[in-house]
Amino acid sequence: MATNIITRKGHEALKGELDHLWRVYRPEITQKVAWAASLGDRSENADYQYNKKLLREIDRRVRYLRKRLEDVKVVDYSPEQEGKVFFGAWVEVENDEGETKKFRIVGYDEIYGRNDYISIDSPMARALLKKERDDEVRVQTPSGEATWYVNSISYEG
Repeated sequence: MATNIITRKGHEALKGELDHLWRVYRPEITQKVAWAASLGDRSENADYQYNKKLLREIDRRVRYLRKRLEDVKVVDYSPEQEGKVFFGAWVEVENDEGETKKFRIVGYDEIYGRNDYISIDSPMARALLKKERDDEVRVQTPSGEATWYVNSISYEG
């Protein structure tokens, strides 16, 4: 089960998506459905069928976003977090081969479409929590245990 926390920026993005879907996109598609329905035989009308399907997908996403926005708790940065890895941190890690990765630890809803964000529920994020700069971190991966070292930790204040 996904942890129900989100960054302020992530929360605003979900609210923005909901607002856009409900106030802009849905009315536009509803208009297309009404227009296509007015043409008559709906069983043969590809415009009608496609836009009706799109409307169902929009409604499903709107229901999900409304419920999710009620369920998530916004976690803001706190100065006590400085120097350690917590939710919302930008972390750079490096392994023994010199490979580096930089990412932000965020809520489940924020990771889609981003390769620089990882979920708080991921094995890497779980292993990094409360670690400090130069700490060694062992992460269980599908291919075995991996060792990483924390190079830097920062927060968007």
